[in-house]
Amino acid sequence: MNHLQSSITLPCGAIIKNRLAKAPMTERMSDSAYEPTPEHEHLYALWSQTGAGLLITGNVMIDRNHMESAGNVFFGDEAMMPKLKKWTAAGTVNGNHLWAQISHSGRQTNRFVNPHPKAPSAVKLNKLFLFGTPKAMTEQDIQQVISGFRLAAKIAKASGFTGIQIHAAHGYLLSQFLSPRTNHRTDQWGGSLENRSRLLLQIVNECREEVGKSFPISVKLNSSDFQRGGFTESDSLEVVKKLSDAGIDLIEISGGTYERVTFFLGKEEKTKKESTQKREAYFLDFAKQVRQISQVPLMITGGFRSFDFCNEVLANGECDLIGMGRPFITHIDSISSFLKGDFSYLDNPPIRTGFKAFEDAAEAGFYARQLINLAECKGLQKNLNPVACSMFIVTHEFKKAKQKKNR
Repeated sequence: MNHLQSSITLPCGAIIKNRLAKAPMTERMSDSAYEPTPEHEHLYALWSQTGAGLLITGNVMIDRNHMESAGNVFFGDEAMMPKLKKWTAAGTVNGNHLWAQISHSGRQTNRFVNPHPKAPSAVKLNKLFLFGTPKAMTEQDIQQVISGFRLAAKIAKASGFTGIQIHAAHGYLLSQFLSPRTNHRTDQWGGSLENRSRLLLQIVNECREEVGKSFPISVKLNSSDFQRGGFTESDSLEVVKKLSDAGIDLIEISGGTYERVTFFLGKEEKTKKESTQKREAYFLDFAKQVRQISQVPLMITGGFRSFDFCNEVLANGECDLIGMGRPFITHIDSISSFLKGDFSYLDNPPIRTGFKAFEDAAEAGFYARQLINLAECKGLQKNLNPVACSMFIVTHEFKKAKQKKNR
């Protein structure tokens, strides 16, 4: 049986036509007003035509002063809905779901956007020279974040997105609140896990109240930060229980932060567990623990490449949806055949400069450039220089931020 082609019904009643999802990848393509562009429409039409049952956008942001990328789309103004409707119409041409991944970057706001972003505590991110020292958030700041997520959920539903994903992983703001490494607060938002998870749970409840019971709400959550003193697997399992009780429809498991990019680099950079090395996917060991405590549908992203392995994992009930990112860039023409079992392996060779400090930047820059090329109808350029790729995001972010400041 081809389990990839089987449908799944979410707790809210929504049906996803198959088990393959395009995982979130930052697009970096908004216009000078932080609105979507024709490039978004073209890119998502291509992805819809692959046949994948679910497409999840890259970060769409709730605060224009806290953008993960200067090219993010900002979901804070209902006047932009005509452009959003064009995006959603293009991205659902093949009967698939299209969900908006809603986020606030907190201290992971690059300095070209904001040299002193707000975060749970004033803990600086030490990564290249892209990030400034954050300011600890006030109670008013936190309430504005809650309102911002609710407004973004409202805009997403009204403009034709078929669901939302709340981003609480990868070191962004909600992940920062969850981690004792970045949350040093002594009020109701810090200290115990009960307090550190309070913001995420309140946002989930506010969004559910806004969009209703039949609209899918997903949460992207780290299995851990993979850093000493950070968010642990036991913490994550407790948060999973809370999210299950809150009535979400899907949990996507990932891991790491900008300081430890476990979610992005190749397998050799992953955890060193022997079981992880023997199997393609990165977070299946943790998924087994999640299965023991929660019946919420589970999506795993990271490492899946072969049809047989994807089919095996689904057949065994280890997860409910297979998330893939980079293959939707480098193998976009093969995804439909992969779904049918006619294309067996979606290989993505690592991008390496030979300098350890630049490897993650080279990897990220390579795929960021390729994604933009696809959106601009330029096709893939497989022979990009890795060293040049390592500098792409810094130069691209500088140019996009300057464009917006000159508007």
